Amino acid sequence: MEDDQSNHGNGKGNLDTAKADRSVWLMKCPLVVAKSWQNQPSSQDSQPVAKVILSLDPLQSDSMQFTMETTAVSNDSLNRPKSYSLNMFKDFVPMSVFSESNQGKVAMEGKVEHKFDMKPHEKNMEEYGRLCRERTNKSMIKNRQIQVIDNDHGVHMRPMPGMVGLISSNSKDKKKAQPVKQTEVKRTRRDRGELEDIMFKLFERQPNWALKQLVQETDQPAQFLKEILNELCVYNKRGTNQGTYELKPEYKKSVEDGGAD
Repeated sequence: MEDDQSNHGNGKGNLDTAKADRSVWLMKCPLVVAKSWQNQPSSQDSQPVAKVILSLDPLQSDSMQFTMETTAVSNDSLNRPKSYSLNMFKDFVPMSVFSESNQGKVAMEGKVEHKFDMKPHEKNMEEYGRLCRERTNKSMIKNRQIQVIDNDHGVHMRPMPGMVGLISSNSKDKKKAQPVKQTEVKRTRRDRGELEDIMFKLFERQPNWALKQLVQETDQPAQFLKEILNELCVYNKRGTNQGTYELKPEYKKSVEDGGAD
């Protein structure tokens, strides 16, 4: 069994579970503290970065209080609070801690027994608030700069490859790119009686016509043509002839009678 655990821990692609039952604490710390600890060089001679103080009143139950006192480290912020309160939680989802070495070895470091939220101590709250305001002000500083271009020939303002045709250089190009509307062709109205005779002849040729077809056949304004169609025809809103006009029944009969004569 010992040989199996040894091989299990030394294998590069295996998980080392020798410390799986060890109890560990999980702590959520402010960003300024995390960055300070990450900047601390990792070596065998490195000093502890903090110490945890447990205060206990034997006369009161549930009176445990945890306080963390951090030590100054290299590249540390001068305004960073050094004293923090630790709020302990016992009701959380079961978790475990894992580590991975530079050689790719993965190990289980233990299971989380207590979870803490770390916040500045009351005596450092004003100092911590000042630090947060400074960090907010720095994040609001814009690094963009305005630079005057001496070359007025526009060499540095040419579009990138692939952008030609997508962005026009000025408003004149935009006006040129707009398609010419063909519906703006001016048409002269015919005499109303003459146009009605033409319409009857067209409906003798075929029973159903679309408005666009009638405009092309008669060369009349669409609005004027609609007025005539509303008097003579019925517009099909559904069915196989949807979107077309056909003569009203009374006009169909007169057209058939005229054709028979």
